[in-house]
Amino acid sequence: MSAPLRPTDTFVRRHVGPDAAEIDAMLGVLGLDSLDALIERTIPASIRRGEKLAPFTPNEPRGEHEFLQELREVAGRNQVFRSFLGMGYHGTIVPPVIQRNVLESPGWYTQYTPYQAEISQGRLEALLNFQTMVSDLCGLPLAGASLLDEATAAAEAMTMCHRVLRGRRNTFLVSTACHPQTVAVVHTRAEALGIEVVVADDADFDFSSGDVFGCLLQYPTGEGAVRDYAPLVERAHEAGALVVCATDLLALTLLRPPGEFGCDIAVGSAQRFGVPLGFGGPHAAFLATREEHKRQMPGRLIGVSRDARGRPALRMAMQTREQHIRRDKATSNICTAQVLLAIMAGMYAVYHGPDGLRAIARRVHALTATLAAGLRELGFAPTADAYFDTLRVELGGESADEVLAAARAEGVNLRKLGESAVGVALDETATGEDLTKIWRAFGGSRADQLSIAALSDAAELGYDAPHARESTFLTHPVFNTHHSEHEMLRYLQRLQARDLSLTTSMIPLGSCTMKLNATSEMLPVTWSEFGDLHPFAPADQTEGYRELFDVLERALCEITGFAAISFQPNAGSQGEYAGLLAIRAWQRARGEAHRDVCLIPVSAHGTNPASAVLAGMRVVVVACDADGNIDVEDLRAKAEAHGENLSALMVTYPSTHGVFEEAIREICGIVHEHGGQVYMDGANMNAQVGLCRPGDIGADVAHLNLHKTFCIPHGGGGPGMGPIGVAKHLAPYLPSHPFGDGGDGADGERVGAIAAAPWGSPSILPISWVYIALMGSAGLEHATKVAILNANYMAKRLSGHYDVLYTGAHGCVAHEFILDLRPFEHSAGVTGEDVAKRLMDFGFHAPTMSFPVAGTLMCEPTESETKEELDRLCDALIRIREEIRAVEEGRMDRADNPLKNAPHPADVVVADAWTHPYSREEAAFPAPWVRDNKFWPAVARVDNGYGDRNLVCTCPPVELYADDDSPAPSGASDPALSPA
Repeated sequence: MSAPLRPTDTFVRRHVGPDAAEIDAMLGVLGLDSLDALIERTIPASIRRGEKLAPFTPNEPRGEHEFLQELREVAGRNQVFRSFLGMGYHGTIVPPVIQRNVLESPGWYTQYTPYQAEISQGRLEALLNFQTMVSDLCGLPLAGASLLDEATAAAEAMTMCHRVLRGRRNTFLVSTACHPQTVAVVHTRAEALGIEVVVADDADFDFSSGDVFGCLLQYPTGEGAVRDYAPLVERAHEAGALVVCATDLLALTLLRPPGEFGCDIAVGSAQRFGVPLGFGGPHAAFLATREEHKRQMPGRLIGVSRDARGRPALRMAMQTREQHIRRDKATSNICTAQVLLAIMAGMYAVYHGPDGLRAIARRVHALTATLAAGLRELGFAPTADAYFDTLRVELGGESADEVLAAARAEGVNLRKLGESAVGVALDETATGEDLTKIWRAFGGSRADQLSIAALSDAAELGYDAPHARESTFLTHPVFNTHHSEHEMLRYLQRLQARDLSLTTSMIPLGSCTMKLNATSEMLPVTWSEFGDLHPFAPADQTEGYRELFDVLERALCEITGFAAISFQPNAGSQGEYAGLLAIRAWQRARGEAHRDVCLIPVSAHGTNPASAVLAGMRVVVVACDADGNIDVEDLRAKAEAHGENLSALMVTYPSTHGVFEEAIREICGIVHEHGGQVYMDGANMNAQVGLCRPGDIGADVAHLNLHKTFCIPHGGGGPGMGPIGVAKHLAPYLPSHPFGDGGDGADGERVGAIAAAPWGSPSILPISWVYIALMGSAGLEHATKVAILNANYMAKRLSGHYDVLYTGAHGCVAHEFILDLRPFEHSAGVTGEDVAKRLMDFGFHAPTMSFPVAGTLMCEPTESETKEELDRLCDALIRIREEIRAVEEGRMDRADNPLKNAPHPADVVVADAWTHPYSREEAAFPAPWVRDNKFWPAVARVDNGYGDRNLVCTCPPVELYADDDSPAPSGASDPALSPA
């Protein structure tokens, strides 16, 4: 296209922060004349790609408006039927106030995981609401801050039971009433760990062997029946086994909760609490348990602690369970949660309250009872006496396929349960018109004679003992206050204002790639054509999604140099797990099932060893040398020592130390020489795109963090996507799924399901495709170069004030760098935590603390930040260095200084009493720009140890706030609404 006719709304200049003048200025500071000269000094010549990426779409670069119109056409090839398929996925009404002000709000979706609690109090409160909701509804005292999906939560619960009993038993019973995808994921997890899974009718569960450590039930069952599991639970406990119950939160507003009939763990999905279907995700799963199992819980847990003034403050509790500390001894490999979706689900409960949730549940149950009554009139009797929203309908010899075809002709999807049985699962979106369409599918024109009003009036509603719920739930004020839209809107805005996000300033977290999440990328997520599809809808209704998967796979293969991609892993940790399982499956097919040793550098992300253990591997740690690189001789020695059993090496590239290791090809060669495969952690892919490729370097498999390099937002700690790319020989071993995912391998070869939905979290994949298509091949390469430039510019500016711990062979860093703060602890008593908290007073989130080296900060600016923003952060760090120097020289007190007392909330600064030897102005406005856009931390420094010693993980009573004048949680001001 000729230049005058090209679109003017091109994207690269919007995504990449520095313009040409700023790029030249930063290159000048580095003493270089071009970006190419920088890349030559940074990336080893042996791996630099000599050719450009192929174009991803015609007519690059694309305009934002034009491309979104094109994507809308692709989305239009999806057919949005009324899907009453159930299996843990249900239509839901997303309250518009939540959709607009959470799901579509960058103030929420551009936040990072709340490691810095003082500037994360909003989402921490929102997650505490979620935990309280789950705990109350399940009747169990402790719930986590979300897991990846229901099937994964069930697998995590199985391994949790195994840990609780210290591995002394090895058999896990799974009910045939569980959802098929849950059974599949549990099977995959168990096989890798050597756990025996027995799938049987729960009425026939046999605990007599003495080897059963746990069992999994579904309540209500996958086909809708409500059973009394109390006698079974009692039998399990008498045999020394634990009981896991997969359940439905909406049903639990009416049904007796699992905790009340003795279950030890409850799991499930909160999707139907206002989170779109999204063809399978992302959704927030949950896990609730008893207090005595708290240290064995997987995932994140939000707890109430106190700040430096003794006032209540929230934080992530018991982080010592997590991978980044315990590594191969961690309770789980899961690093991210589904925070944004958990917040939506929790806010759904806040908005509706207990009465509103009961009303929704009663309406769904009434619709189902009316449907059942009509089916009986037509001669089709549902099989269960007690049910909530799902019916199994026996057809008396008639063809299920004919009923399903008749339903599809009405625009309705039903579930096939056999040659002559059909399942129907209603939800809050169902209407009387839907009932009529379903009746027509079963009874043809006879359905037109049925009266919805008469049938609903005659329907039997409610439950008798032992099924009926008698206990109260959601009694905390937060669930009984914000029921008008004005109040809900203000509550959401109050919480959002407590959190620092990318709408405030850059978030320079190393290894996290907090780049721009552009609005054009986000718009398709809430399109009905992407958001309202059931994951098990017929293939001919999902052609738009399948086209999206195809073009995105081709693009990612071009970017990585791999032959095939699996989108099933719905987090980076799950990508690691899936990739290692693919390696082991390939080796098993070659008669090398004995290969189980995984070499992992000491600098690796904590998820690497945790994932290796989950894949049934033995971890052998490889040393790093004084320059932060893998110690090649140590690697060689360990590869030789374990050669017969070597399965894989896990390596991050560029390294977690922020450099492109010169020996990476040699490292891959050593592993291959000894019969192993190379797994590349894609956390740092933002430094490779367009310049080098994992597949060319020597990796056999790598996962891609689409929530880093490819612009899916972090959402405050999820969602994420971790698809894996594999070399040609591993392609037949990519994960399978009972509902199909288009893979090419034979069923006997492929890895089993590792996520609940075939394509993980499909509704956020358009974000990455829009990014890739709008950037184009040249734009992606330019972005990578600028990411490397920004990091090197910052490292150069700060190098006279701090030691940059590691650099490459020519003195350059990759896309991130490490500042060494360890000398200051001796010279001034200042720690990395002090610097991190002081940065909050400047309006910044700290770089990554103490990873991969304790006592350091790892900074990754990304390509999306302008030189002006980089300079602001540099200036803040330089001013902090001067404060440290003042302490070193005795001009500031060693114990009472702005660093030790940081951060400084507004109420501290304006208090009548001020006893510090530095001024209020120094505390709150330490740099000129802070006055123009001051972000106030909501609390003073949080006491982490207190929160773990006094674990409280549900919404605290109002009385906790009564002894001071700090604000109570929103909605907790009315004594009449205090918990019963």
